[in-house]
Amino acid sequence: MNEEIDIDELAPGLVIIITLFGGFLRVLLLSTKGMWLDETFSVWLANQSVPDMLQWMVKIDQHPPLYYLLLHYWIAHYGDTPYYVRMLSVLFGTITIPIIYLIGKRMSGAVVGSVAAVCMALSPFHIYYAQETRMYTLLTFNAALAIYALVRLLTDSRSIRPIGSQFREYLHAWRTAGPIQPEAERDFRYLVEPPRTGWRAWIYRHRWSPIQTIETDLAWVAFIVFSAATLLTHNTAVLFVAATNFFVLGLMLFQRRQKSGPPPAFQAPSFGNWVNAHIGIFILWSPWLFAFIQQVRRVDQGFWLPKPDWYIITQTLRALLNPSAPGQISQVMTWILCAVLCFGVVYYRKNLSIFLFLAALFAIPVLGELIVSIRRPIFIDRTLIWITIPLFLLLGAGIAQLRFRLLMIVVLGILSTNYLTSSGDYLRFVQKEDWYTAAGYVANFAQRDDLVLFNSNFVEIPFNYYFQAYEKKYLLQVEKRGVPLDLFESGILEPKMTDSDIPGLVSLLRGHNRVWLVYSHDDITDPMGLIPQALASQMKLTRQRDFYGGQVQLYEAP
Repeated sequence: MNEEIDIDELAPGLVIIITLFGGFLRVLLLSTKGMWLDETFSVWLANQSVPDMLQWMVKIDQHPPLYYLLLHYWIAHYGDTPYYVRMLSVLFGTITIPIIYLIGKRMSGAVVGSVAAVCMALSPFHIYYAQETRMYTLLTFNAALAIYALVRLLTDSRSIRPIGSQFREYLHAWRTAGPIQPEAERDFRYLVEPPRTGWRAWIYRHRWSPIQTIETDLAWVAFIVFSAATLLTHNTAVLFVAATNFFVLGLMLFQRRQKSGPPPAFQAPSFGNWVNAHIGIFILWSPWLFAFIQQVRRVDQGFWLPKPDWYIITQTLRALLNPSAPGQISQVMTWILCAVLCFGVVYYRKNLSIFLFLAALFAIPVLGELIVSIRRPIFIDRTLIWITIPLFLLLGAGIAQLRFRLLMIVVLGILSTNYLTSSGDYLRFVQKEDWYTAAGYVANFAQRDDLVLFNSNFVEIPFNYYFQAYEKKYLLQVEKRGVPLDLFESGILEPKMTDSDIPGLVSLLRGHNRVWLVYSHDDITDPMGLIPQALASQMKLTRQRDFYGGQVQLYEAP
């Protein structure tokens, strides 16, 4: 029995173990880190009614509705504690592990798929976002399923047939086939009489064809549905559609011009099927089209990200590949990973279409975000999380290129150790914003009719996430306001404080002997420190408490 057969037989069991271990890493210490600003925003938005949620999303958010809708119904069933709201991301992150194995196995065999699954299971980048109440693991999950469906279509000669033809043939065969005849008796046995009436008899009278007879149409349906789901999870997923179109249309053009030579590993579907599939994708996505346009316009007017320079670009790509702490060992590991990627390129030297497919999925989203960032910066690693799929598949190909099983195991062990060490550092040392401390400090010293000010409307949401429990338990009665504008009155998430807003701030102090300031993310909303300066000019600072992510100050009338 050769090595390839051994791996093919062992791979399914190994992938189950890898998936369970990856799920364990994602659940480990899940609720020990505080809910930071973006996570509490997800919970706040998901706790609204669906109509209100959609209105707020169009008004103040930059993301499509799919994740928030799923979280809305998840919270309705499980509650909004940190552990349970993060479990939704954990589930999507864990399920993606066997999907990347299936992609790799379909493209290049069990070794490539298994190594890619190991990389995704142990990746600290994926573990980090699997422990966040945000949409990034859902984005990866949807993209992975769409990629798997596309890979099946690119490796299936039947993808040139019209979409739906297999379904029609399947239904026709089911309707016209006679009942299954029992085998002739050889020896005495007890026969089970087929049912003569009822739904069981109706089913028995028809012969069901194998599912393989409609797998191409099922792949088309999956590609359409999960491509649309990817678009409805994050707006930057338009670059996913761009990447798949760039490759498939290019492959069609190549096949049309190629007159001789061996066919590529991937075969393009028919142009008509490709157009029809994208019509289906557009129909599913179109209800969000006008909201998408409004969100794009608002981002174009101003966004918080800095313009990407060479340092930001390299650090972003390094985070996707090897997000470990900086140092000499980390640099060595980055070079080892790059070497394995180079071996992956060599592995596909005879299957250039597969390499170009992976390259398009990786490079086009990166280039797309960089091009858009020339006008308005949107380049950030978390929106590119799904391009680790082609990256890990190329790592898997690099391991497979080593050929010798012992060498493959050694290199994979080194990579796995690096990822596990980095994941352990994240789980032990990485902190998130500590809004529990901020809310608890104010609750401990709060008095009736205190005024609590927030330098950013965004900041009020994580504070309230933890403060509401104290309000209910101790019947606290305080007034809360955003400065310079309040979120629930203005609908503006992060208004910037200016000199002209100081008189309005001073007028808020009237009638209050004690004023709390919850101060965080001031580099965006109050870069000149105008709010604490104005408060200090009117009242005396009597208490101050730093917390990870900001500061709480108490001002009292002299």
